Amino acid sequence: MSEKFDVLIVGAGLSGVGAARHLAKHCPGKSFAILEGRDTMGGTWDLFRYPGIRSDSDMYTLGYNFKPWTEKQVIADGDRIRNYIKDAAREASIDTKVRYGHKVVSAAFDSSTALWTLQVQKKTGETVEMQCGWLMMCSGYYNYEEGFTPEFKGRDDFKGQVIHPQFWPEKLDYSGKRVVVIGSGATAITLIPSMTDKAGHVTMLQRTPSYVVSVPQFDPMVRFLLKFLPEMTVYNLSRARNNFITQMIFKLSRKYPNFMRKLLLKQVKAQVGPNFDMKHFTPPYNPWDQRLCAVPNGDLFKALRRGKASVVTDHIDRFVDKGILLKSGQTLEADIIVTATGLNLRLFGGMNLSVDGKAIEMNKHISYKGFMFNDIPNFSNTLGYTNASWTLKADLIAEYVCRLFKHMDQSGTKIAVPRRNDPNIKETLLLDMTSGYVARAEAHLPKGADRAPWKLYQNYAMDREQLHHGDLQDGVMEFSKPKAVTAGSTPQRAVA
Repeated sequence: MSEKFDVLIVGAGLSGVGAARHLAKHCPGKSFAILEGRDTMGGTWDLFRYPGIRSDSDMYTLGYNFKPWTEKQVIADGDRIRNYIKDAAREASIDTKVRYGHKVVSAAFDSSTALWTLQVQKKTGETVEMQCGWLMMCSGYYNYEEGFTPEFKGRDDFKGQVIHPQFWPEKLDYSGKRVVVIGSGATAITLIPSMTDKAGHVTMLQRTPSYVVSVPQFDPMVRFLLKFLPEMTVYNLSRARNNFITQMIFKLSRKYPNFMRKLLLKQVKAQVGPNFDMKHFTPPYNPWDQRLCAVPNGDLFKALRRGKASVVTDHIDRFVDKGILLKSGQTLEADIIVTATGLNLRLFGGMNLSVDGKAIEMNKHISYKGFMFNDIPNFSNTLGYTNASWTLKADLIAEYVCRLFKHMDQSGTKIAVPRRNDPNIKETLLLDMTSGYVARAEAHLPKGADRAPWKLYQNYAMDREQLHHGDLQDGVMEFSKPKAVTAGSTPQRAVA
């Protein structure tokens, strides 16, 4: 017999715990559970264990809007973020709602009952069935089981160790070793200075540079204000200030790319010194075509100045027994090669979705207000910002879903589904970024559109307006009661 809940939340990471906290506060009468495929809480911040793992956003905006960040670190390491998530769950007894080792394989919605039926695989291999009125996806957007690694010729010829950061060996000893980190994104820029404490030398091998910006690890203004103001007040002020700064940098980058390019490169030049070849930090694209990478207290630049790390910009020809042969003919000798080459996007943890027996193909749907999709009822997905802190959007989505629940309870409706009823809508890419992980998954992603409420704004102020204050009955969202079952028909079941 199926267990039945008002809401099932998939994922016990930053988004899932936050969604549960909002649900418990705003809709205390709703029954819910959190399904987590892994054995622990924390999501990304538990999965990744490589040296130096940290946020690439400040914690006043990456933190929840209901729980102040009290640590001194503004750019926090993974352990502190994981503890923050667990504390948030423990404070409201959300930790008792988590079902660990529960991986959702498929989910099918039946309009005659207004229920989702989930096939859930447990760690034991047993498959159980669970039902809910609303399915709330908080599982992130990448594949936890497989990182992205290009095919490197001669990989088996290399005599050393090859590691992907997503699967870092727990007791890896790299003391005195020559390490080459392939990549130029946030992971590589985090790893390199963190490994220089023990490694003999660390080389960042990149095909294309990223824009990097030095940010402070601590915020003295916050410590000063805490002497006079309540903790939550200081947190909210810092959150608003940092979000404003982030948004202004993004807007200026879009409107005045040449100006911002010069400004960003100038601050790097000041950090690395006059004799450093700036080609290693001069991308061929405009700022914010891909994410900016944060360097706390300039730690990467300090490692470069000390000679503990170096940067090589070149293309890989092949792996050889002693390291990597480059197209230029140079050989980078290595004992360990780290492939910080990115992630593989995968929505909803790879589960199969269907509505009334019809399989859902996500690339044929468009995003509604950045959290639902046309013609998929009682289903929300938490997709945070790519140009700001993830949690800013996650909080807004959770609060909006709670608004929907209250409206449905008051109106006596059981189904909420956005309908694509404007023939003039023009589809766009969901994520306007040139990052490799986005480009690789583009064909499988849902679409965006050129107008509200289908447009994905990537703008906190605009999202706050439409999600906090926007009319729920906007002419697009359709509210209804379950359809009557026709004679001879049977409710749809989940399909594997």
